[in-house]
Amino acid sequence: MNPTPASQTGKIDSPSRRACFRLAATALAAGAAWFAFQAPGRAAEAVFHIPPPQVDLPASETGAATAVLAGGCFWGVQAVFQHVNGVTQALSGYAGGSADTASYDSVSSGRTGHAEAVQITYDPSRITYGQLLQIYFSVAHDPTQHNRQGPDVGTQYRSAIFPANDAQRRVAEAYIAQLNQSGAYARPLATTVEKTGGFYPAEEYHQDYLVRHPDSLYIVINDQPKVENLAKEYPGRYRQAPVLVGG
Repeated sequence: MNPTPASQTGKIDSPSRRACFRLAATALAAGAAWFAFQAPGRAAEAVFHIPPPQVDLPASETGAATAVLAGGCFWGVQAVFQHVNGVTQALSGYAGGSADTASYDSVSSGRTGHAEAVQITYDPSRITYGQLLQIYFSVAHDPTQHNRQGPDVGTQYRSAIFPANDAQRRVAEAYIAQLNQSGAYARPLATTVEKTGGFYPAEEYHQDYLVRHPDSLYIVINDQPKVENLAKEYPGRYRQAPVLVGG
């Protein structure tokens, strides 16, 4: 996918997303894309009905906390958490690599160690870390896919959690073990819990992408259903107006 015209950004999208658009254009010509728009719920994304975590961090009045989660293209993951009550910011960016390779052109090579990730700032008195993970594992992405999400393939699209501290790590590891034993998934989770490192915000044109480009074919097929699934599965946690990076 091409976020904005190359003449405006000078950016070239990853091969997997460019290939997705070429295929989508062909499907549109054949009438398949029309079916995708009209199919019930436009549900290109699965919903996993999973239990809440048995191990979680307690609610806290100590102020803001952060969680860094990767689950494929950051556009959709960001959009989901922008609609979650208790989240005060969801910022697309890169995690898992070094500062000198934290750019879209470099990360798209799949050789930097980075994953496209989202840094979620939240109020722990309103939503817990484990409750964020429940949304992440059930509607934000498919955690059974290894180094890919849907049409996007590569290590930069892996399912990964970057805990901010040992407490978050314990919750994440316990929840992965719990979910693998739950029978909710047809395959074991591919999600890794990785070493805590730096988070590097993505370029401005990647922020609030779903809101800026709601009619993008990639967004309609791959990401709008995630937000719709959030509203259906977690109506008490869903906020209709997203919290935007751009205000």
